[in-house]
Amino acid sequence: MILAGERLPPSLLMTIIRYVLPLQDHTAKKLLLIFWEIVPKTSPDGKLLQEMILVCDAYRKDLQHPNEFLRGSTLRFLCKLKEPELLEPLMPSIRACLEHRHSYVRRNAVLAIFTIYRNFEFLIPDAPELISNYLDGEQDMSCKRNAFLMLLHADQERALSYLASCLDQVTSFGDILQLVIVELIYKVCHTNPSERSRFIRCIYNLLNSSSPAVRYEAAGTLVTLSNAPTAIKAAASCYIELIIKESDNNVKLIVLDRLIALREHPSHERVLQDLVMDILRVLSSPDLEVRKKTLALAMDLVSSRNIEEMVLVLKKEVAKTHDVEHEDTGKYRQLLVRTLHSCCIRFPDVAATVIPVLVEFLSDTNELAAADVLIFVREAIQKFDNLQPLIIEKLLEAFSNIKSVKIHRAALWILGEYATTVSDIQAVLKVINLTLGEGPLLDTEQRLIAGEAEENPQNNLGQATTTLVTSDGTYATQSAFNTIQKSKKEKRPPLRQYLIDGDFFIGASLASTLTKLALRYGKSVKPGEQNRFDAEVMLIMAGIIHLGKSGLPTKAITNDDRDHILFCLRVLSDRSASIIKIFSELCRQALNDMLVAKEVEEALNQKAKEKAGNIIQADDPINFMQLQADKSGELGENVFETSLSQALVGGRTGTTETNTNVNKLNKVTQLTGFSDPVYAEAYVHVNQYDIVLDVLIVNQTNDTLQNCALELATLGDLKLVEKPQPVVLAPKDFCNIKANVKVASTENGIIFGNIVYDVTGAASDRNVVVLDDIHIDIMDYIVPATCSDTEFRQMWAEFEWENKVSVNTTLTDLAEYLKHLVKSTNMKCLTPEKALSGQCGFMAANMYAKSIFGEDALANLSIEKPFNKPEAPVTGHIRIRAKS
Repeated sequence: MILAGERLPPSLLMTIIRYVLPLQDHTAKKLLLIFWEIVPKTSPDGKLLQEMILVCDAYRKDLQHPNEFLRGSTLRFLCKLKEPELLEPLMPSIRACLEHRHSYVRRNAVLAIFTIYRNFEFLIPDAPELISNYLDGEQDMSCKRNAFLMLLHADQERALSYLASCLDQVTSFGDILQLVIVELIYKVCHTNPSERSRFIRCIYNLLNSSSPAVRYEAAGTLVTLSNAPTAIKAAASCYIELIIKESDNNVKLIVLDRLIALREHPSHERVLQDLVMDILRVLSSPDLEVRKKTLALAMDLVSSRNIEEMVLVLKKEVAKTHDVEHEDTGKYRQLLVRTLHSCCIRFPDVAATVIPVLVEFLSDTNELAAADVLIFVREAIQKFDNLQPLIIEKLLEAFSNIKSVKIHRAALWILGEYATTVSDIQAVLKVINLTLGEGPLLDTEQRLIAGEAEENPQNNLGQATTTLVTSDGTYATQSAFNTIQKSKKEKRPPLRQYLIDGDFFIGASLASTLTKLALRYGKSVKPGEQNRFDAEVMLIMAGIIHLGKSGLPTKAITNDDRDHILFCLRVLSDRSASIIKIFSELCRQALNDMLVAKEVEEALNQKAKEKAGNIIQADDPINFMQLQADKSGELGENVFETSLSQALVGGRTGTTETNTNVNKLNKVTQLTGFSDPVYAEAYVHVNQYDIVLDVLIVNQTNDTLQNCALELATLGDLKLVEKPQPVVLAPKDFCNIKANVKVASTENGIIFGNIVYDVTGAASDRNVVVLDDIHIDIMDYIVPATCSDTEFRQMWAEFEWENKVSVNTTLTDLAEYLKHLVKSTNMKCLTPEKALSGQCGFMAANMYAKSIFGEDALANLSIEKPFNKPEAPVTGHIRIRAKS
């Protein structure tokens, strides 16, 4: 009832004291402690209730109870009391608990003394001395940790003297105590840098602690205490060991970020370059994000001294991906290819050893990895003339094993452009004939179909079924028709199979390649050999056109592809000098221009990044080095305080305190007016998965507001996690109330509600102040990210960007329907209903598109003729795409 914000009658409190307080049941006592924690203990005028004297006596009895659970629970409860009148009579009993036989009671007694000393120092002024004496005789590690933590915050001098007395024994302490010791050393050295030499050896020793948390904190502290190369190397080695040994991917990523931040310091990069091989050990982690960050870090640190060792490791990783099939194996393979690509471009000396390994990827089923290999091969063959024979040789070896039509197209372009010697040109033609099939294409395909028909005279779909056992143990039937189709594909070479599947773009690419080869071959041989080569090449091109028109392929050859092949035939027959120059020189020049433009763009981006880091805003604070405690400038900001503040506000890594405060001011929403009895405003902080509302409530009246509660509700995929607790506001007083809202999806939402309160002494109903709505914008969830051109094109192709509008018409002839579209452009106005009814044309489609999507919309009609039904109406749809 209290949690729901309901007021309890005063008589209920006495009933609980009489009938519930004497119970000895542990569960009831635990619930009772929670009740005493949240129940109002003061009257409306702020004075302690008389009944609480009886409760205080119950506390004292529980502190002397023989059961250690009841004693410890009561001591934990006393940490939350804010009434010194209740605590004062209990101080002797709390002190006595320090000598209890059970560690659970002793460590909670230390916490209770710490909290009371911090809140009400007059109740126990000798607390630091008391705890210091207690610490000398304590053996339990959890009790020592709590006691040391109190001295750290209450009396650093006593904490330091204790640490100095047992400095050699720190490595034998438990991890919970070691963590507090690391924090103390950091804070002492941060305020007094001259103490570094005294404690830095202790931090070095803690790098070998058995606890990962202690090693992590010790490494972070060591980096801030010293810039010496040995210290940086020890901390970095510690981070690397943590990443390798920890199983939690989140921990790996956090420590990796610390390692990356370490590299950004100019004086540390040289030290980390010697640890590149150790960093590459992190690749043993199966998580793709960890591997991605590791490879990026290694690429930033690699130098000419260790590039060969790094390439050897990456080649071993490439070999491992062939044996292991995992969900992310393909993406990891792609990462390795890109990293090796970067290595070869930065360090050309290793390219000769990398190219044979990478070319094997061309036959990979992962098309993206194979495409990355070809991008690398294309750049390498253009930049490194000495590697051209090796690349051509390896490309010819892998050509027949390629499984993707896109990869085949790109490989044909490279072979046609860079096969310059007579032997290379003949080898390329031989490989093309091997992957296309010997003899005229149309005749070979007709013989293949005729042979299949003779072998299977009754190849109906429903006949010749066989029963198979699948991998999961179930039974399945396989028809002879499927087997026949599969056998046909197995009999066809890959290039011819693409053509049979209707992909004649590969035929146009092949024609360009053959034309380049023929033009280059003619310059190096006698006229008779040139004519023989030209005839063979032209026969292949003509065969592709005949096959495209025969009706055997799944789709007929398009006019564009046919015209391109015919153009290539014309080039070989005429041999015009201007056209020969285009085929022989300008294609390669276009590639060179593209690579140069890419290098310039990357250089500009790098300069922009460096410049952005050096920009100083007009209102940035000025640091006066003479006024800083640390004159050497080595210690920087207090990392313990920074990490704590980031955890509390949920700030993203890398944001400065100034930026955080500015952003916070920009996100303040006023909820009530200045003339309302209760003024409220909210700071809205949007995290990835939740929203935190920090609401400031100000009592603008001269009355005490009882049970002042913030009531919230949501619209959209938002859900209130818990109801905010009611508060009591004195006249002109204010308070902050936090509310958490769970986010189910990234979309716009609305949070609304009101503030309700009672006025002390008033007999009227509850007062209500309605709050202004808080609009949650989807843009608050969006975080900037980057992707390559290839990834963008892939995502664009996979996502459905177009809105389809169905079109139906009674016209059965396609030409007549198109004429109807032209005539309909005279229409001045058409409603969306008529547009959807089917009596519409191109103008109607565009008008409808603009009525929905604005003036920038474009409509394209896609017409579909029903198969084998010439009398059926034409059906199709309009694709509407907005330019923006």
